[in-house]
Amino acid sequence: MRDTFVARLMQLAQEDPSIMLITGDLGFGVLTKFQEKFPKRYINAGIAEQNMTGLATGLAMVGKTVFTYSIGNFPILRCLEQIRNDACYHGANVKIVSVGGGFSYGSLGISHHATEDIGIMRSLPDITVVVPSDKWEAGEVVEELIKTPGACYLRLDKSSAPDSHAPGERFELGRARVVRAGSDITIIACGGILGEAIKAADALAEAGISCRVVSMHTIKPLDLAAIADACNTTGGIITVEENTVDGGLGGAVAEACLEMGLNPGVFHRIGLRAGFSCIVGSQDYLRARYEMDAAAITKSIKNRVLGGLSRI
Repeated sequence: MRDTFVARLMQLAQEDPSIMLITGDLGFGVLTKFQEKFPKRYINAGIAEQNMTGLATGLAMVGKTVFTYSIGNFPILRCLEQIRNDACYHGANVKIVSVGGGFSYGSLGISHHATEDIGIMRSLPDITVVVPSDKWEAGEVVEELIKTPGACYLRLDKSSAPDSHAPGERFELGRARVVRAGSDITIIACGGILGEAIKAADALAEAGISCRVVSMHTIKPLDLAAIADACNTTGGIITVEENTVDGGLGGAVAEACLEMGLNPGVFHRIGLRAGFSCIVGSQDYLRARYEMDAAAITKSIKNRVLGGLSRI
């Protein structure tokens, strides 16, 4: 998804001279072509993310559309005050890009596990939060963020769900995508872990459970209509995210259900429940250890649905 994002950003920067890119001393090789093609619109701010964000806000205030870029938690947690007080409060066109969401950098340990960012970033006022699930979404979202006024957060991870877009399909911020039709239960996921949800849906189909799979790529603003439809036309909702369950996608969906007065027959959040992720290993290994891979999703849904399938 990272390479797709950079390629699309370069294409759009060719058309829009206001686009700038600032990196926190990361992305060498990945960002080299952008630097070479647009040397006056590329800045390496060094390992100084707070300064990077303040600089981006200042440039945005004089008409630039500025992307800040770093890995994991670095472009958000280290400079949360600047994102809140500078970019969001002033409605600045600062687009914060975190590559390596979730367990993407799993072997580097807790400092590089970005597993709280969805909840933290969606709690900020006046910000758009997007977590694309496949390469197509990652490419399409860039243009949409440029057109969206104010601060935006884009979370990318190393994994990617299989591309599922239809010919001529148009990507829309705030509008979820149904990537598998189904009637018994709805799986709502964001990020590359959508691929695990799709594998689980295929396995559950063999057990006679029809799963709708939804890519909720935009966390804020949330697609309330898609959530309401899942409640009204399927037997319940399972959310899947490579993030702590506290305040993330699952929390957002639960809040929406309650505020709309809807009661899904089944509701469960799949995500990190172990506190800090103290284990190291590959992204796939950590998903399995923390029970959020396809096997765990399949087991969780079977346990919740099979007993009551006749009532759905």
